[in-house]
Amino acid sequence: MFDINAALAENARVVNGVLDRLLPVHDDPEARLMEAVRYSSLAGGKRIRPFLVTASAALFGVSEDYALRTASAVEMVHCYSLIHDDLPAMDDDALRRGVPTCHVKFDEATAILAGDALLTRAFEVLADPATHTDPRVRSDLVIELARAAGADGMVGGQMLDLIAEKNHLRMPEITRLQRLKTGALIAFSCETGAILGKAPDSARQALKAYAHDLGLAFQIADDLLDVEGTEEEVGKKTGKDAAAGKATFVSLLGPERARAQSDMLADQAVEHLDIFNEKADSLRAMAKFVVNRRN
Repeated sequence: MFDINAALAENARVVNGVLDRLLPVHDDPEARLMEAVRYSSLAGGKRIRPFLVTASAALFGVSEDYALRTASAVEMVHCYSLIHDDLPAMDDDALRRGVPTCHVKFDEATAILAGDALLTRAFEVLADPATHTDPRVRSDLVIELARAAGADGMVGGQMLDLIAEKNHLRMPEITRLQRLKTGALIAFSCETGAILGKAPDSARQALKAYAHDLGLAFQIADDLLDVEGTEEEVGKKTGKDAAAGKATFVSLLGPERARAQSDMLADQAVEHLDIFNEKADSLRAMAKFVVNRRN
């Protein structure tokens, strides 16, 4: 049996080391900015998206250095999104990963700049020749991450999330919201291995289909944790969606049906990996992990 918890922990340890090197603090007047960047990006977390990068890269024998730099860039974008998502103008959260959010620890202006710094550093990392010797591969990584993070991906999904606070969304609209806000970056994380490894279209499409189902299963599990989890377990305030009257998968389906849907999507995600045989066992284990996690 593949030990997903041990693999996640080891991957997080290595990714944290790369992030530490890529996000140095210098002795200059603006050092407070990088202190905020490091506070939010090195403050723990399961590093699920970086794991998806390194696991997909392993399918195609990609250099570990290439995979880890790409994984770190993805985590920078994810951490930037969390910093901005927590701001008073967005979700107004005071706790993230069990510690005060960036704008609470520092201030709102510094938090905004820290998010901006992480987002731009991510593209600097991907564009650097150290991430891949082939400039076409680096260009593809930059383009695909921009799409996943921008108006047609994560940022667009965040806009829909803000709209959801004042409008009752139906299931197709909620599915689109989550496909953009959460699913787009997960999809990029899964596809990076194929990009880095210059894999055939069939392999990339299989990973894309896996990511689609995995992303929805992940979000339903998140919605269940918001309803059933405790603040201590989750590391942030729970029950916020219900308090805001926001429609979610759980509010529309109910907990039992939502859990069944999440399990079904995880099983469906695994089926897309058949072409990779046992080489994709880590990705199969991840599909089960995301629906059974408690934080």
